[in-house]
Amino acid sequence: MARLRRDTHTAYSESAALRLRAAWLYYNQGLTQKDVAEKIGVSRTTVIRMLDEALKRSEVQIWINEGVADCVELAVRLEKAYGLDEAVVVPAADSAETTAKGVGLALGQFLTEAIPDDCTIGVGWGRTLTASLASFRPARRERVKVVSLLGGVVEAHHINPIEYTWRLASQLGAECYLFLAPLLVDSRETKRSLIEKCGLKTLFELAENMDIAVVSCGDIGPRSSSLSRDFIARHELEELIAAGCVCDTMCNFLDAEGHTIDHPIRHRVMSIDLDTVSKARHIVLVSGGAHRAPAIRATIRRVGCNTLITDEGAALAMLRLAEASAAA
Repeated sequence: MARLRRDTHTAYSESAALRLRAAWLYYNQGLTQKDVAEKIGVSRTTVIRMLDEALKRSEVQIWINEGVADCVELAVRLEKAYGLDEAVVVPAADSAETTAKGVGLALGQFLTEAIPDDCTIGVGWGRTLTASLASFRPARRERVKVVSLLGGVVEAHHINPIEYTWRLASQLGAECYLFLAPLLVDSRETKRSLIEKCGLKTLFELAENMDIAVVSCGDIGPRSSSLSRDFIARHELEELIAAGCVCDTMCNFLDAEGHTIDHPIRHRVMSIDLDTVSKARHIVLVSGGAHRAPAIRATIRRVGCNTLITDEGAALAMLRLAEASAAA
């Protein structure tokens, strides 16, 4: 699927990041204006306007000014290495919290422009997705549905799948479908009963036909900052690590190649199956930090990815993983 078009609003389409991206593709990669327009999802007229603005601002001389240009180059390399429609790379930060905030702000800007009318959006959870709300300023949309892809947590928590879904839908003026169940239940039987007898089946049916899926992923390990660490038993976490788990995507645990870890916890997680997520017409994957590169790669292998939003640290680490895989 081609990248989502974002021509209806100029605030993001003509922002510095996208303008420099267009300039990089046109001047450094040798793409035509038409090719650049298709690549970044705007009209050729918008590309012409952005290139002209880049020249007026002296952003284009012999080369694109270093700094943001490094992010643009990394984005282009990621797209080639992982077969993405689009990569958005933000400058690296000095902590996991500021990384999540920076990547989240980029997600909010992207979603502001990318969500059309007549659309079903499935959303996951995480610090990065929550941070996107700070820059999410959409116009009101018509006939949009926002669907939570996993259950919530019982205690009050500022990072909660249900809370994020509701706030996103509220700002869009969209219908909201909440996954009203705990993130983890006690057994496979309880999970089946909740889905089939307690009204959750509608969520699974909506998820089968998502236009956009927005998911994040976390790493699993001794220094992991994944939120799932707070909700699973320590012995289960140790068993997952011993089984080769490197990734938590919507509380689905994956090995380095994107295979689901065969552990009993997989049958107790209240979430839409990753096979269903992979059917979405456009998958937006959002995560940052060099330590999360294996998790991002595993998620791409498991569900695919059209638009990746990440930071410099993760981008560089992912490119190294791609090079190592190619050399093997």
